Amino acid sequence: MEDKQAKWKCAHCGYTAEGKFNEDICPECSLTYWKCAKCGFLITAAIPLDICSQCNEKCDFLNVTCYTPECGGPGHIDPRL
Repeated sequence: MEDKQAKWKCAHCGYTAEGKFNEDICPECSLTYWKCAKCGFLITAAIPLDICSQCNEKCDFLNVTCYTPECGGPGHIDPRL
């Protein structure tokens, strides 16, 4: 039986790696999609904001970048999140 490790591809720059990116951040461009947990505002950044520029509140931001075919693949936002 083969032990295949999934390849992850960055949605922004196309960088491909064997296995998951460290902390879900692309080592090449350092960008990811972030979604405000309060209002749903989406941003693309290396790290999330402290204060959402849409609702102007201190919010948690969720990493919603899609890395696998199950959610549409690279270049997409994961609709499950």
